[in-house]
Amino acid sequence: MEKSLVIVESPSKAKTIHKYLGKNYKVEASMGHIRDLPKSQLGIDIEKNFEPKYITIRGKGPIIEKLKKEAKNASKIYLATDPDREGEAISWHLANLLNIDVNDKCRIEFHEITKNAIQNAIKNPRKINMNLVDAQQARRILDRLVGYNISPLLWKKIKRGLSAGRVQSVATRLICDREKEIEEFKPEEYWSLSAFLYKEKKTQYFEAKFYGTKDGKIDLKNENDVNNIIKDLADDYIVDNVKTGTKKRNPSPPFITSTMQQEASKKLGFTAKKTMMIAQQLYEGVEIKGEGSLGLITYMRTDSTRISEEAKKAAYEYILQKYGKEYANPNTTYTKKGGNIQDAHEAIRPTYINLDPDQIKDSLKPDQYKLYKLIWSRFLASQMSQALYDTITMDIINKNYIFKASGSKLKFAGFMTVYIEEADTENIEEKTLPLLEKGDHLKLKVLKPEQHFTQPPARYTEATLIKELEEKGIGRPSTYAPIISTLLERGYVIKEKKNLKPTELGFIVTDVMKEFFPDIVDVKFTAEMEEQLDKIEEGIEKWCDVIDGFYNNFNDSLKVAEEQMKDIEIKDEVTDIKCEFCGRNMVIKYGRYGKFLACPGFPECKNTKPLYEETGIICPKCGGKIIVKKSKRGKTYYACENSSQCGTMFWDKPINETCPKCGNLLMEKYIKGNKVIKCSNCDYVK
Repeated sequence: MEKSLVIVESPSKAKTIHKYLGKNYKVEASMGHIRDLPKSQLGIDIEKNFEPKYITIRGKGPIIEKLKKEAKNASKIYLATDPDREGEAISWHLANLLNIDVNDKCRIEFHEITKNAIQNAIKNPRKINMNLVDAQQARRILDRLVGYNISPLLWKKIKRGLSAGRVQSVATRLICDREKEIEEFKPEEYWSLSAFLYKEKKTQYFEAKFYGTKDGKIDLKNENDVNNIIKDLADDYIVDNVKTGTKKRNPSPPFITSTMQQEASKKLGFTAKKTMMIAQQLYEGVEIKGEGSLGLITYMRTDSTRISEEAKKAAYEYILQKYGKEYANPNTTYTKKGGNIQDAHEAIRPTYINLDPDQIKDSLKPDQYKLYKLIWSRFLASQMSQALYDTITMDIINKNYIFKASGSKLKFAGFMTVYIEEADTENIEEKTLPLLEKGDHLKLKVLKPEQHFTQPPARYTEATLIKELEEKGIGRPSTYAPIISTLLERGYVIKEKKNLKPTELGFIVTDVMKEFFPDIVDVKFTAEMEEQLDKIEEGIEKWCDVIDGFYNNFNDSLKVAEEQMKDIEIKDEVTDIKCEFCGRNMVIKYGRYGKFLACPGFPECKNTKPLYEETGIICPKCGGKIIVKKSKRGKTYYACENSSQCGTMFWDKPINETCPKCGNLLMEKYIKGNKVIKCSNCDYVK
C-alpha cells in the first residue's frame, strides 16, 4: 500500500509528527531551505521585473534526491513547513522541485504539534498561499539589492568584511544615536526632601515626601531651595487628608515573540538567538519520559496575543482545580496595539497546560526547562484573576507646605501567585503606613534632604532594542534575533555586560549610510517598507511593483555614492602590550565576541590573544591583577592573570575588601536574587 508523504523542515519535527500520523504516512525533513539566491552573484535580473535566480543550496543534493524518490512512490504529498512567510516559501520551493502543481491542495498548516492539530491539518489541506510566498520573496530581494550593492562599496572605501543590511543598518543607527545622546547629555541637579514622622513611638516612623503647597508642586533645584524650606518648617506636622482604596493589577498577556525574548533576557539572561533556538526545540518536540516526543509549545514566531477557546477552557479548568474559583478568570481577552497582526497565529503558550514544568523537569535540558517554565507560567497567569492591593495616601501639612505619604498592602495575589513580571517587582514590595486620621498631630524623627542628578538615557540591551524595533515597526518576529547577531558579528556593536555599545566602526558605517543612503537608515522609511511587505501578504500590492518603487531611488543614491564616497581609514587602538613573537605593540580589534588583541604585523605575524576586563583587585597570592574571564561554556569567572602559576580563581565576583576574620577577599554572591557579601575562604557573611 502506497504511503502519503509529509515533508517538514527538521528531523525532530518529523519525529514528533510521525507519532500522530501512524504507519500510512512517511515523514521526511528538508533540513530548512533547499533553494536560495546564489552567494557569488546578485542573482536578480533587474531588467526582467527583478526576477530572482534560485539555485539548489550546496550540500542539499542528496536530500533533494531522497525527497524526489519518496515523492515518486507516494500516493499524496503534504507540505508541512512552518506557518509563516518563510515556511510558505520553503513549501513553494519544494513544490517546484517535486513538480507539484501550486493549485493542488498540498499545503497543511498547524500552530502546535499535537494529535488534534496534526490530524485536523491533514483533513484540511489548502493551496500554497502565493501572497505569503511573494511577501517573503520581496523581503529577500530587497535585502539582496541593499546588501549586495552597498557592501562592496563599504569594503572598497572603509574595510573588507563589512556589510550593510536594510534592517540591520537602522538598528545600528538606533544604537549609535542613543550613544550620542549619552555623550551629549548634561546632568541637571535637583533635590528631594523627606520627613520621617511618627505619632507615638519613635520606632514606628514612616516616610513622607515633600510635595509643595496647596497652590501646586515645588521643584527643589538646589541646596539653597531645600534649606529655605527647612528653615521655614514648624515642629508640628498635621494629617490633612487620608484616602484609602483598592488598586487592581492586571496580568500581562501571554507571550508573543518579542515579549518572550525580552523576558527571557531579563529573567534568564538568554540572548534573543538562544531564546529562539530553545523555543524551536520546545515547539518541534522533546522526548518526555513515558510520553515519547511531544511538542511542548505553540509556534514561537507570532505577534498575536490571541488564545484558542480550547486552550482557554483547559487553563480555566486547571486553575479551578489547583487554585480555586477566585483565581480563575474565564473572560480574559488581549489585543495587541498597532501594526499588522497575523491573527491566524495564537500567542506562544504551552500545548498541554496540565504538563507542569516541574513534572517533566527530568526530561528537559536545564535551559529548556527554564524557558518552558517561563512560557507556561506567563500563559497560566494571563488566564487568572487580577491582583488586588489595599492602598492608602496621606497629605500632611506643615504651615503652608504639603508632604505626601503612600502605602500599599497586597490583599489578594491573584495571577501573582504564578508569575511576576520583571516590571512588577516594585509592586509586590509592601509599604505600610500607620492608621491615622485627619487632624492627627505627628512628630518629626528626622528630615532627610538628598541631592540628585538627572541621568542620561540607558544604553540598549537586547531586550530594550527588541522592544524599540517592535514599537517602531522595524522587522518582524522572525528577524529580531538575526538582526542583533549580525550587528555583533560585524563588529558594529559590542556587549558591555548586557549593554549594546557601538564601536568606532559602527559609528563610521552609520555616518556613511546617513550621508549617502538616508532612506535605508531612516526609521520611518523602514517601517513603511514593512507595511508594504504586509500589503503584499494581504494581496493588496504586487511584489514587483514594491521592489520597483524602492529600486529607482536606491539606484540613484548608489550612483552618487560610487562617485563621491571617499576612502576612510580606521586606525586600531594601540596598547602597551607587546607581541611576544615580533615585539610590536598589539592593537585592539573587534570580533563577534567583543574586543581582542591582535598584532599589527598581520599577515606576517598572526598573533592574537583575548583582551580581558580588569577588576581593579590584586591577587592575594602573587600580586597579579584579577581579571574577568569566560569558561568554554560561556560562564563568567574571575582569575589571576598569572592563574596558570598561582591558581587563584573565583566563580563569584570578588570585591576590594578583606574578611575581618581571616583576611581573605570578600565575594559578591546572589542568593535567590538577593546580594550577599561573603568570604572566599571562611563562613563570614557581611
